[in-house]
Amino acid sequence: MPSLGADMDEGTLVEWLVKPGDAVHRGQVVAVVDTAKSAIEVEVFVDGVIEALLVEPGTTVPVGAPLARIGGAAAPSAVPAAPSAVIQGSEPVPAAEAVSLDQREEVHEVRPEGAHAEPAVASPIVRHLAHVEGVDLAAVHGSGPAGVVTRADVAAAAAPAAAGTRVAASPYARRRAAELGVDLAAVTGTGPDGAITVADVERAATAPAPAAPTTPAPPAPPAPPAPAAAKAVTGKGKGASAAMREAIGALMARSKREIPHYYLTQTVDLSTALAWLRETNAARGVETRILPAALLLKATALAIRTVPEVNGFYVDGAFRRSDGVHLGVAVALRGGGLVAPALHDTDTLTLDQLMVGLKDLVARARAGRLRGSEMADPTLTVTNLGDQGVEAVHGVIYPPQVALVGFGRVVERPWAVDGMLAVHPVVTATLAADHRVTDGHRGGLFLAAIDSLLQRPEEL
Repeated sequence: MPSLGADMDEGTLVEWLVKPGDAVHRGQVVAVVDTAKSAIEVEVFVDGVIEALLVEPGTTVPVGAPLARIGGAAAPSAVPAAPSAVIQGSEPVPAAEAVSLDQREEVHEVRPEGAHAEPAVASPIVRHLAHVEGVDLAAVHGSGPAGVVTRADVAAAAAPAAAGTRVAASPYARRRAAELGVDLAAVTGTGPDGAITVADVERAATAPAPAAPTTPAPPAPPAPPAPAAAKAVTGKGKGASAAMREAIGALMARSKREIPHYYLTQTVDLSTALAWLRETNAARGVETRILPAALLLKATALAIRTVPEVNGFYVDGAFRRSDGVHLGVAVALRGGGLVAPALHDTDTLTLDQLMVGLKDLVARARAGRLRGSEMADPTLTVTNLGDQGVEAVHGVIYPPQVALVGFGRVVERPWAVDGMLAVHPVVTATLAADHRVTDGHRGGLFLAAIDSLLQRPEEL
């Protein structure tokens, strides 16, 4: 069971996406695990063949417990097979083990029965969708480049078999529906493309049932009050939200108790950045426009090159700097609570790539389809509450990270430039940092670097 965040002590295996004998590749999604926050897709970090599945779906196991055994792939007789490996882990994934954006979307062959059959090619996400929908990828004709099987191909293949009865829902939402006795066919989904989320299921579970015409029955004697224990069990409809809040609260309490926080604030003039953004977006369609959030994230990622001490983990009494910049993006969930999955290699992404990655990350976070690597290795978290009307955010560091950057909403303020007073759009940037690793001088240089980069948006 991998550690998918410092606040995770255990997880429940929801489903396997592989079986014994399957060949697996580094970065491939092999299982779905339910945590206190969300259902997470678990990836492997080695190539090999699944020798055995050690945990049955529905089993809750602690972090570090073996889930499966992976052996070396079939090899020529002259070459010995690689030793077996176990899917597990309790530390943040090192930068060298982080899966890049391209690697996470790489396609894999799916060979049907028969030695001479042509393989189907699909990404891990499409393979997962096909597994959920019960579609045999080997029988699907790919319409993508070079015959790659797309989501649309899987949906089209699933439609005849489902005959309009298959409901789009995340694995965690299906599990909650089973626990609460909710009929998914009667639930209206609010997720991407109408997918049903956990919040939709729990909302339906607490909604009053429609009255049905019945023959009046004689009044029954009043029932004795239910014992407290029974009430706790029947109140499970709000258990997921309460469990998430409890996990967040415990981790933040630990953070404030163990990490010597210091806070810095800087007001950043955005007039140049927003003017450049308006000019850039003028010739673009709505779907390809760049949002101010992308500028803030990219400036933060590039500023890390100036002060690399804010990017990494404090583990076992020492700071471990990360060579990769994997910004954790705080995402508020519709059912309450939040997650902060990683946007990998943020400093190397173009603004267009960053926007695509950000939209995808937020959509999957709210649909309960995050991957294990996205939860395990954020190196610095960024939270932006500007959309909520908040002008400044003084956050709490997410251990074992050593810094958190907050952005408020863009507001117009009197601003003096070269002795001339004018009204400029500004944003308040804050830094919460770990005094064991940096100090106010280094933290100030970091915020100044973010400010300087936002004055040159064409270079982001």
